[in-house]
Amino acid sequence: MEAKARAYVNDILKRVKEVNNGEIEFIDAVTEVLNSLVPVFEKHPEFIDAALLERIVEPDRQIIFRVPWMNDNGEVKVNRGFRVQFNNAIGPYKGGLRFHPSVNLSIIKFLGFEQIFKNSLTGLPIGGGKGGSDFDPKGKTNNEIMRFCQSFMAELNMHIGPNIDVPAGDIGVGAREIGYLYGYYKKLRNASEQGVLTGKGLTFGGSLARTEATGYGLVYFTDEMLKDNNISFKGKKVVISGSGNVAIYAAQKAIELGAKVIALSDSNGYIYDETGINLGAIKEIKEVNRGRIKDYLNYVPSAKYEEGCREIWKIKCDVALPCATQGEINSESAKILVNNGVKAVAEGANMPSTLEAIDIFQNNNVLFAPAKASNAGGVACSALEMSQNSLRLSWTFKEVDEKLKNIMKEIYNNAKNSAKQFGNPGNIVMGANIAGFMKVAEAMMYQGII
Repeated sequence: MEAKARAYVNDILKRVKEVNNGEIEFIDAVTEVLNSLVPVFEKHPEFIDAALLERIVEPDRQIIFRVPWMNDNGEVKVNRGFRVQFNNAIGPYKGGLRFHPSVNLSIIKFLGFEQIFKNSLTGLPIGGGKGGSDFDPKGKTNNEIMRFCQSFMAELNMHIGPNIDVPAGDIGVGAREIGYLYGYYKKLRNASEQGVLTGKGLTFGGSLARTEATGYGLVYFTDEMLKDNNISFKGKKVVISGSGNVAIYAAQKAIELGAKVIALSDSNGYIYDETGINLGAIKEIKEVNRGRIKDYLNYVPSAKYEEGCREIWKIKCDVALPCATQGEINSESAKILVNNGVKAVAEGANMPSTLEAIDIFQNNNVLFAPAKASNAGGVACSALEMSQNSLRLSWTFKEVDEKLKNIMKEIYNNAKNSAKQFGNPGNIVMGANIAGFMKVAEAMMYQGII
């Protein structure tokens, strides 16, 4: 049966590469998941007969559209918009919108595919999807961003709804953009459907703790993984890439647990402060001034700044939390981290470690937490926001944070138990993939060939 299961997976991977030629990010994401699932198909040959993989690697629909908008100089600009609705077997499509020049169909598909299993792992009834645009909000005025968001929503509104597809924020899409998107959706639909978008402002249906959720959730998950291996955050040196919401609030929670965060980065470079990062300074630079990470030297002149954000992984640390973007830790960076004695790597961004890097960590007994499990706190809190919108209630920060902590603990335990059940104890990558897949697979089996 093992040979049949492996042949089935290999056949699907071959087809995915042929049909999605050149979509490197998507192919890598599918490869990483499917290779983990061979033991599942050994035990469940009925999944092969039902062509589950053939169906799950093909999105339900891929929507690509033109987004024309006018800048402040009266010039017409045109960007491309995307929404990939991947799988809704367990609930409405759910996944963020990314506004960044690098956005293309491959990236949106890879993110949407990952979202299927990440959302499943939360235990909440949400399916997988993703969207965005190659629009770059950097350097744009508020009015330009508003006009773009309104044009983007003019098309997107036809494909989303509280029980259909619920977008949220991602890179380049924060509370400002979500506000503009929701305002225009409400005008177009003449309906106050707060549950259609998450990450909203607190005055119109947003949830307390949503801003902190991904970063906090990352540390809650990592803490469970460390404790399970008789390690504590206390006294550990932590390097975190990025300086957005995920990185900032991961740093905050890690510091609360006794760690010393010594480095953060942005797209230009990184700062290193051996005495421990002054998080108040970082928040002022990034959340108030929308500045660059090198401005940290104005607050702490003794710190060091280096150009080149990927160079951050040369800093010796006990725990590495990549929270910037996909593919930021390659095999070379992974080898450096291993040689420097890193004990754990937990992903806060979406697939920030390449497949080669993951192999290096696992082959060298580094504790490794994959993004679909460790950064699921953001979408978990988004689903909690949806629940509050449905109930027309607002929970306290403490209530949401406690629910988030319990969800992340449960994700870790499910991933751990699944890895053990399918013959690879301690492999959280495999366990997370299997735990996420099984719930979706069972739902698909019950619902027939659709």
